[in-house]
Amino acid sequence: QTVGREILLHLIEFLVTNYRSDPVITRLLNNTRIHIMPTMNPDGFEATKVPDCYYTRGRYNKNGEDLNRNFPDAFDTNNASIQPETQAVMNWIKSETFVLSANLHGGALVASYTFDNGNSATVSSRGYSKSPDDDVFIHLAKTYSFNHASMRKGTECDKRQTFPDGITNGYSWYQLEGGMQDYNYIWGQCFEITLELSCCKYPPEDQLEKFWKDNKVALVEYIKQVHLGVKGQVTDKNGNPIPNAIVEAQGRPHICPYKTNEQGEYFLLLLPGTYVINATVPGFTSQLKTVEVPDNTGNFSAVRHDFSFPEVSFSSKAASCPEIPLYQDLERASAAGKPTLHVLALLTIALGLSH
Repeated sequence: QTVGREILLHLIEFLVTNYRSDPVITRLLNNTRIHIMPTMNPDGFEATKVPDCYYTRGRYNKNGEDLNRNFPDAFDTNNASIQPETQAVMNWIKSETFVLSANLHGGALVASYTFDNGNSATVSSRGYSKSPDDDVFIHLAKTYSFNHASMRKGTECDKRQTFPDGITNGYSWYQLEGGMQDYNYIWGQCFEITLELSCCKYPPEDQLEKFWKDNKVALVEYIKQVHLGVKGQVTDKNGNPIPNAIVEAQGRPHICPYKTNEQGEYFLLLLPGTYVINATVPGFTSQLKTVEVPDNTGNFSAVRHDFSFPEVSFSSKAASCPEIPLYQDLERASAAGKPTLHVLALLTIALGLSH
């Protein structure tokens, strides 16, 4: 959307012009792969030329589809036809090892986090759809809102609608099917939040500089959070990488277990604390390691812990997680008193920003 696009273009310029002159930006770029997509919906951007705070035409692509309702959904069957832009982003997500991401919108001033959709397996009595990494998502959202010029006030746009600390669970705000942030978290292994950056969706041009100034610090601080948690590599007896090994923190099972990439690398965003990390190569005994996770964002590197499986001498060929409403099965299993998410997740196995 309009403000997000302009802010991201300013961010690109800011990063490249301050590299080698600003020590923080230099260290950030030296230690982080940053991918920036200023516009996912260029047709929508071109569709509106006159400033209008409440326009809707620019929300849709050339085919009249809302791209942020167009992704596969983990809770409901999304019957929308996958658009070329959506498919391109899905392919991009699968081709990279993204760890942290944000998508930028207009129409409010708040940091919204997953889940956007939900069912009885995730939704509480107070209408909150909680993910296994809820504490991390709250931290990420607050990192942005507290470093933004005014988002943390929570009442900037409409005094009747308040967002404590300038953040909200997506489902608590309004239920959304086919959203990008839920897709990226579940199938992309990437923690994504949605940033609503302007009360006015298409503000006058002379306001753009202020929007950039309001968001500049928050953007940089948010990017630094990609270095939270633990990372490492899983290798076999010959030191070769093992792709598709499952690596999860105990007590945080994902409906699609997080797996190593082709280089055997894994990345888990975790707040500072003590965790038991479980590494599993299908068909072999799991390895459990207790890891102390510090706040390493200032050092631009998550704590590293590698796993070696000396009995393994081949690449794991685990099947990919199907892009279907996985939480429907979990809801039915929960209602019938069947295995918990942790067990079910193991049975299921047959940004963006990166470390």
